[in-house]
Amino acid sequence: MNILMFAINDPAGTAIQFCKAINRHSDHEARLVTLETRYTHSWEKDLHVPDLGPDGLEEIRILMDKADVFHFHMTCDEHQPFGPHLPADHMAGKHIVHHHHGHHDFRSNPESFRTKYKDLGRTNLLVSTPDLMKKLPEARWQPNLVPINEPLFTPMWGRFDDREKLKVCHSPTRKDLKNTDEFEAAVRRLGRERIHLDVDMIDDVPNDECLARKRRCHVLFDHMQGYYGVSSLEGLSQGLAVIAGLNDWNRQQVADFARTDDLPWVLAYDQPQLEDRLRELHNDRDLCKAIGERSRAFMENHWSDKHVADRLIEFYEQF
Repeated sequence: MNILMFAINDPAGTAIQFCKAINRHSDHEARLVTLETRYTHSWEKDLHVPDLGPDGLEEIRILMDKADVFHFHMTCDEHQPFGPHLPADHMAGKHIVHHHHGHHDFRSNPESFRTKYKDLGRTNLLVSTPDLMKKLPEARWQPNLVPINEPLFTPMWGRFDDREKLKVCHSPTRKDLKNTDEFEAAVRRLGRERIHLDVDMIDDVPNDECLARKRRCHVLFDHMQGYYGVSSLEGLSQGLAVIAGLNDWNRQQVADFARTDDLPWVLAYDQPQLEDRLRELHNDRDLCKAIGERSRAFMENHWSDKHVADRLIEFYEQF
């Protein structure tokens, strides 16, 4: 099966990771076409239209003709041009997938998308986090993945040899959506208690640099929005203690997918709880290390890129 993914911009670098995992773990072939880069994160690319000359644009046309599946990410659809080529001109015989990642336009008006898909008879719908199933009940949750065995996604040796300060990182793409103000306030409050954390606020840097800096830390704060982000998965894979505010709904969906109730996230739902969790991890470095080891084991045993890719491949194969 030939799978052609389309994205205006690759959401958190997830689409390229799906392509790589499909190619690595199955006999199917997946490619990704993109139009824009956002921020300066420098996620890996495949067929990035601004970088292509005539031969590359012709390759996109050939892939559009020969694909069995058109997989559209976020708000992209068949009416979005990619260079001189329009997916709508190549739809005959294609299976169409729409995959939502929480874009503001979708979160603010999911009914418009539900109506559109119903009118078009589109039933192959995916969402990237469990909370989005409440906005698009017809969709299936397809977890995001990280390549857990690539070097930047593995635990770093010797992180716990230096016990002077707890190293805590936070990498918000959108600070207004990631509880960054509460995190900074919690750090200041702990500082007044003479608990001085070594904080790395990772903001708008290339993805490889972001991963390398996370990997040197002990703790990662994701956010307290009720669900988890790709940042959580990266930190868990790297063996960090990952703090996030997963609500009951999301925890149950994650447990069902992972086939275990033993989830590794350190839970915090407001600033006082966040302060408590940071204080505990600061005061008990052995606890922090043990949680990080549990994080890595969870990813190896329950959330490997093969396990996640198999779920997507099974979805394709039911067409």
